[in-house]
Amino acid sequence: MPVKSKVLVVEDEKSISNFIIAILTANNYDVVTARTGQEAYSLITSCCPDIVILDLGLPDMDGIDVLKAVRKWSFLPVIVVSARANERDKVEALDLGADDYITKPFGTEELLARIRTALRHTRTSGANRDVAQSGKFTAGELTIDYEKYRVFVAGVDVGLTQNEFKIVSLLGKYAGKVLTYDFIICEIWGPNTNGDNQILRVNMANIRRKIEKNPAEPKYIFTEVGVGYRMIEGD
Repeated sequence: MPVKSKVLVVEDEKSISNFIIAILTANNYDVVTARTGQEAYSLITSCCPDIVILDLGLPDMDGIDVLKAVRKWSFLPVIVVSARANERDKVEALDLGADDYITKPFGTEELLARIRTALRHTRTSGANRDVAQSGKFTAGELTIDYEKYRVFVAGVDVGLTQNEFKIVSLLGKYAGKVLTYDFIICEIWGPNTNGDNQILRVNMANIRRKIEKNPAEPKYIFTEVGVGYRMIEGD
């Protein structure tokens, strides 16, 4: 079964929050919610959403400050949804790293289209042209399907967990390059994991058991001792 994209909805107005939740749930997204900036940042660093829908008028801080904090360590896609229609506000949010800006009120189909676009850009950013065009990374019998959120070996779904898929898909986007332990941990679990590599090693051990014929002699994901991991270059 494909892994659902997890969306964090940061909105303090209950009626709007419920409206967005209903839309996303009906379209097979996994939804978590926050009503303050502090709660939003805590959830971003703990529950690892795939995308954030961010209101700017939060009760404890401006949503722009949440965006600034996230952009210090992550390229997590953020779509601003705000009643502020001033061009200056839009430009500021986009310049600070927002992936998109939607002005309230908005339509259901518009919101869904913007989310799909932001997720698609994130899945293919940093990747080679083949991945960007096809939505897939292939190396030998290994295929990462970025559209379906699944990994196949010889055509068989290997059944990765959500975090395992995130690790493999991240390595696939930068195939051939070494990604440091700290970079991977920060991208997957956020900046509050204190550089503890154990959680990454446990996940990598599970990944290798699922994708490698001989986990002790991997042919897809290589360990650069003391540095990080590297995905084999694609076909």
